[in-house]
Amino acid sequence: MQEVLCLLGQAYVFEESEEVLAQLLGITLSAKQIQRVSEHYGQALEDQQQQYQQQEQEAPVLKLKAPQEPVYVMMDGSMVFTREEGWKEMKVGRLFNQSACTPIQEHRNQILQSLYVCHLGNHKAFLDKWESYCEPYQHKICIADGAKWIWNWVEDCYPQAVQILDFFHAAEKLGCYAALQYPDSVERHKWMEQQQQRLRNNEADKIIAELKISSTNNKEAEKARTDVIRYYENNLSRMQYKTYLDKGYLIGSGAIEAAHRNVIQQRLKLSGQRWSVKGAQQIANLRAFKKSNQWNAVINLINAAA
Repeated sequence: MQEVLCLLGQAYVFEESEEVLAQLLGITLSAKQIQRVSEHYGQALEDQQQQYQQQEQEAPVLKLKAPQEPVYVMMDGSMVFTREEGWKEMKVGRLFNQSACTPIQEHRNQILQSLYVCHLGNHKAFLDKWESYCEPYQHKICIADGAKWIWNWVEDCYPQAVQILDFFHAAEKLGCYAALQYPDSVERHKWMEQQQQRLRNNEADKIIAELKISSTNNKEAEKARTDVIRYYENNLSRMQYKTYLDKGYLIGSGAIEAAHRNVIQQRLKLSGQRWSVKGAQQIANLRAFKKSNQWNAVINLINAAA
């Protein structure tokens, strides 16, 4: 029964969980009881992750076809509303290997297996938790936006990892400039198509050079151009997209954005929700283990407490 309550609590709002339980099993338990059980085992998972950090237990691992199979390391944050601190960032990490990424349509893949880690708080505490999951893999590929804390961590801990700036963030920066520089939509669209093709051909350095000598139409465009140049120069070594594509690597961070929607927002960011900081973390832990196909960890905790 405790497993059922945890499954319901991580999937539905607690009041809806109460209704589902009554309708499907004819069992009457209050939403508050479902919440207490769910949060209890969500906290037990948090304590277990502390044991991963301290190497008292081994963190879950991906099954690789070979030791050198590429493993994607992705991180990002989105906001959750809390009672104590208002909007607070929930950081999510997603790990998956190359062979788990299966094409289902042209330009669209499905990832069959991932490991997720969630942390509501600062990036240092998140990285302490995250590193125990990332450590085992020899061939890491980190895809992220321009957040300095991510790249600093990769360079400090895994300097041999492949670093890729998310292609769509790179294009979006150019798009902000183009919107101000080219008011005609046809001209703007044509220019953007040309620049995106150049990005895919490892020509980000040429884009920078041309932007530096180009004239702008207004102060806003000038500011946007300066922002693009700075962003590209800071990430130029991470923008060799043709090289990455030729090796079969992904170049976009859509997988981590999908993780936020699927793991966090579908449960913790519904209309009118206000979480306690601890409660949000506890339910996020349950969802992360469920979405990681690691639900046996919850079952083992329940059995150990019996």
